[in-house]
Amino acid sequence: MSFFKKLKEKFTSSAETEEVSDKYKSGLSKTRHSFASKLNDLVARYRKVDEEFFEDLEELLIQADVGVNTVMELVEELEMEAKRQNIKDASDLKELISEQLVQIYSNGDFVDEVPLNLNQDGLSVILFVGVNGVGKTTSIGKLAHQLKADGKKVLLAAGDTFRAGAIEQLSVWADRVGVDIIKHSEGSDPAAVIYDGIQAARSRGVDVLLCDTAGRLQNKVNLMNELNKVKRVIEREIPQAPHEVLLVLDATTGQNALSQAKTFAQATDVSGIVLTKLDGTAKGGIVLAIRKELNIPVKYVGLGEKVTDLETFDPNAFVYGLFADMLEG
Repeated sequence: MSFFKKLKEKFTSSAETEEVSDKYKSGLSKTRHSFASKLNDLVARYRKVDEEFFEDLEELLIQADVGVNTVMELVEELEMEAKRQNIKDASDLKELISEQLVQIYSNGDFVDEVPLNLNQDGLSVILFVGVNGVGKTTSIGKLAHQLKADGKKVLLAAGDTFRAGAIEQLSVWADRVGVDIIKHSEGSDPAAVIYDGIQAARSRGVDVLLCDTAGRLQNKVNLMNELNKVKRVIEREIPQAPHEVLLVLDATTGQNALSQAKTFAQATDVSGIVLTKLDGTAKGGIVLAIRKELNIPVKYVGLGEKVTDLETFDPNAFVYGLFADMLEG
């Protein structure tokens, strides 16, 4: 069975998988219409596979923000595979391209998703990091909603004490999803807020503590020092914590998101990415660039405005969303 057929079968086999595929199809429509239509034009223009075809394919992938290094490796592999399989017709390469995209993401393991690392025997602490304006607070609120729906007792800690309105914004989310929040006044020591959050979580029998952090101080060094201080407080109170350090990135910023990821990865042990606003960009290829160049899994993607629109990232569903029009054609 072909790769496309397997994908189509997987995402139309039940109501649940069809709902996932619909979210990805709708959320990736901008990227798909940009990427897939250009790929179709390319295939129609060339028909035959030659050097020029691969050069134009390279340019198309770079425009989708897949990342220059990733693109060069991908195209090189496609050229070799086309020779090995003796593929002459450009339209026959479409399926090969989609297979390679999944392979880049899953490192050849074809994992469906990388689940959230939760402590099964007690309190789980999840630290959210990222610059201001990327959707960090919103992502915390949406994840709190999701975890609560799964039967977990959730507590929020308002550790971004520097940005005006950040504490209030997180409080609004706490009220909206029906969870408690630990907060101090604006300008307080973030590490003290997180410490109080841990004590409160322990005394209240909380399952998951979600911690917001600052996204901007006077300079980058100050910010990274502050994050390290917060992390040390958590580690001192709970060995093996934080169980996740989730870096929130805005997909619409493309390569800028990748450079932010590199900065944070150098300063903190980022264990996963939350990629917001994927529905608002034609540059969805950034998902692959992050995975390939940083080897950090994307754990969640934002595919809309609703509280339920934070989706566990599934590389197969991502590729399905990217190629849906061809699959259904």
